[in-house]
Amino acid sequence: MAKEISAKVRPASDYCTTKREEAVKLRIGSEGVAALEPVTLPYVLYRTAKNHPDVPALKHKNADNVWETVTYSQYRENVLKTAKVFIKLGLEPKNTVAILAFNSPEWFYSELGAIHAGGLAAGVYTTNSPEAVYHVLESSNANIVIVDDTKQMDKIKEIKHRLPNLKAAVQLYGPYEPYVKREDGYYRWSEIQELDLSDVEEELEKRMENIYSNDCCVLVYTSGTVGNPKGVMLSHDNVTWGSNAVAHCLTNMVIGGENLISYLPLSHIAAQMIDIFIAINYAATVYFADKDALKGSLVKTLQEANPTRFVGVPRVYEKIYEKMTAIGAQITGIKKLISTWAKGVTLQHWQEAIEGKDCQSLQYKIAKNFILSKVKGALGLSQCKLLITAAAPMSPEIKQYFMSLDLPLFEAFGMSESGGAHCVSTSDYFNLTTIGKPLPGVDTLIANKDENGHGEVCMRGRHVFMGYINEPDKTTEALDEDGWLHSGDLGCIDQNGFMYITGRIKELIITAGGENIPPVHVENLVRKELPALSNAFLVGDKRKFLTMLVTLKTEMDLESGAPKDELAPDTISWFKTLGVEYKKLSEVIEAGPCPKVFAAINEGIARANKHATSNAQKIQKFTILPADFSIPTGELGPTLKVKRNVVSKKYEDTIEQFYV
Repeated sequence: MAKEISAKVRPASDYCTTKREEAVKLRIGSEGVAALEPVTLPYVLYRTAKNHPDVPALKHKNADNVWETVTYSQYRENVLKTAKVFIKLGLEPKNTVAILAFNSPEWFYSELGAIHAGGLAAGVYTTNSPEAVYHVLESSNANIVIVDDTKQMDKIKEIKHRLPNLKAAVQLYGPYEPYVKREDGYYRWSEIQELDLSDVEEELEKRMENIYSNDCCVLVYTSGTVGNPKGVMLSHDNVTWGSNAVAHCLTNMVIGGENLISYLPLSHIAAQMIDIFIAINYAATVYFADKDALKGSLVKTLQEANPTRFVGVPRVYEKIYEKMTAIGAQITGIKKLISTWAKGVTLQHWQEAIEGKDCQSLQYKIAKNFILSKVKGALGLSQCKLLITAAAPMSPEIKQYFMSLDLPLFEAFGMSESGGAHCVSTSDYFNLTTIGKPLPGVDTLIANKDENGHGEVCMRGRHVFMGYINEPDKTTEALDEDGWLHSGDLGCIDQNGFMYITGRIKELIITAGGENIPPVHVENLVRKELPALSNAFLVGDKRKFLTMLVTLKTEMDLESGAPKDELAPDTISWFKTLGVEYKKLSEVIEAGPCPKVFAAINEGIARANKHATSNAQKIQKFTILPADFSIPTGELGPTLKVKRNVVSKKYEDTIEQFYV
């Protein structure tokens, strides 16, 4: 299959489209990264499999809990076989394979198989309701859906009769319900691997010859906090050029020498960009975490995989921070003194690095090599050259803590519509509050600046999406006629080219007095003062004053991911310092909140209020909610960001009581 080697661009009339069958014009620059030759995903995988056939591509645990390896040669063979299977099952060109499953090799084969077969791939969050799944499958014109278990297949069974274009539903793992029968359009993954594919060889060849770099290949559905999720159309060039531009910033990338861990939801573009697109570009080895990764088992995978690069959402790092500080609180005597000294020296090293000073002191080398190396080893991060936080703001205090462990966190900023990333910070350019500098070869505009130079962050370049599938009005809202993608984020750029995000236009709280308040900043001030709080949710839009909903840290149900009534160890320990012995959240708020707990939270909020930039930004009332936020209960999205509209609606009666 040599035709895939050529990098082809299909004739196109516009830079954007909302139709999956249409190609778009590319904004190819005249020099540097912006001028890189456009290529397709099938070509990138072909090139890597040809040049690095025996490099481990994927590592996953088998039924005996032993790591199994798939090489790049085998990876491509599996993708091509999956492409033929999909054609056999009825995938038509430019139609979609939807994937409703947790991260696995089969997820990768399904996405890349769909694309090799001339179709599109669309990830679906496993937390989606049947109706939300229906929206993705219907709007993307899905011919095939891949699910991982009975729980997800039951969702398909509920909606399949309303999807006339859905020809096959394939379940990856058993046990299987009796209705999973081939004659009814339900298949087992093991069953489709045995199909005779000789009659589709030629058809696959023809389809691969007809793949162009400016065609759509991936649909990424937004989280849908307001209305139905929008389907972000990404072209081959969006993801292949974007992965090149991001990797250009991730210094010292070693082809065939990088280890990554796949655990963030692959329905999110950041996970696909790292785990699939950058990985195949650099022949990286991807380890698959298990389903409980975000519920506590991630550290075990880290210890076994020893990643060279690691990407996490802020909550992942916060959980590590909480665990480490709890352990640190148990250390006493000489060990405590040594630990404190090492962290102080290392924090100073990184603070001097931010200032551009040469700071390779003997003290730092001793702390790094003889003390903190053991901490990093225990976390499974001893080989990690770069830790990135993305998807939501990270507090400077958490960043400082990781710096003190010689594990500086670098931010990345972007959105599905920008192919994942627009800005990245690295050890060469960072500080505690920046999201870094824009990728090479992209354009950035701060629109409608205020007197401080703050305005809406707008982006343009080869990473910017094609449009929202079948949504011309929403596409026009996001992409203006000059090609600028309007992010909805407020930010600024300093004299050194560093970008800062200062709020979100839609999330900005505008009080009755007309004061604009970024809620995340105020919420972080409160959480800094009160570490036993899991969430602090600011309220006050169109109100006379600010109020807050807070949640205490509780244990999590490992099966469902929902919060339990049992308090977390951190919360119990804090209560003991207050002279109370509660073990359950319900005990705390029964018959009105415990006076001592209420007073302690009130004092913490008062301390946070001292850092407010104006009286209008001070919190005047708060209440403790009866449960923490979580994905299954709806308050958090798949990347653990708070769904502000959901929380406001769920607790509207509680909020109204503040203002009676």
